[in-house]
Amino acid sequence: MTTDRRDWIVAEIVGSISPSMDSQRLSSKCAEVAGVDGAGITLMSNGAPWRSLNASDQVSERLGEVQLSFHEGPGVDAHARGEPVAEPDLHSQGIPRWPAYTAPALEAGVRAVFGYPLRVGGVRLGAMDLHSRRAGWLKDEQHRDALMLADVVARAILLVQARARPAQVAQELWTSSDYQSIVNQASGMAAVQLGVGVGAALVRMRVYAFGISRPFAEVAEDIVARRLRFDPERRQTQRY
Repeated sequence: MTTDRRDWIVAEIVGSISPSMDSQRLSSKCAEVAGVDGAGITLMSNGAPWRSLNASDQVSERLGEVQLSFHEGPGVDAHARGEPVAEPDLHSQGIPRWPAYTAPALEAGVRAVFGYPLRVGGVRLGAMDLHSRRAGWLKDEQHRDALMLADVVARAILLVQARARPAQVAQELWTSSDYQSIVNQASGMAAVQLGVGVGAALVRMRVYAFGISRPFAEVAEDIVARRLRFDPERRQTQRY
């Protein structure tokens, strides 16, 4: 990669970062620079709940929620391994590499997916996912650009997080204070209802949202408003 190309990518990404980092601009720019149909950025830092930070479109948002719900997919593997992960043709798999992830991806018209770890040195922050409606590997230049994109995004996240107090996630890395307040309250209520920890309750909430094809935020709002309750004995939910 030439210096001019690297400088251009840095300028494009830095220019797309909003103060709150919660718009589609960042991930949309990643998809545009990499020459793919969509991109998503997920935070997977240790010590904090995994969450989708940014998605370029509804398909990327949906795939991000699947990964958060079932802890499988290209981004999850890239984060765990600390190296890029690629599946150039989801449709050609005999036994799906990611059973829970593959079906929704194909239903959404996605054929190829790629995960790039977001890391700075030994610090792992999450992953950037790219997807294409056409099967096939990324070209060499696309792959190099994606590596640079992941590096720039990771450094931007780390700079934002550096302003937060110890053991806290920077406010800019949450979708909004109202959103996070609702999620915290809903996960606490679900944890009490299920008799499990907050982390396990979050997973149960995400799986439920995925199963009924509803946005996770709406499920959290229903729990807080007491329109939805988890029943641990019947292993199901009750709506009021």
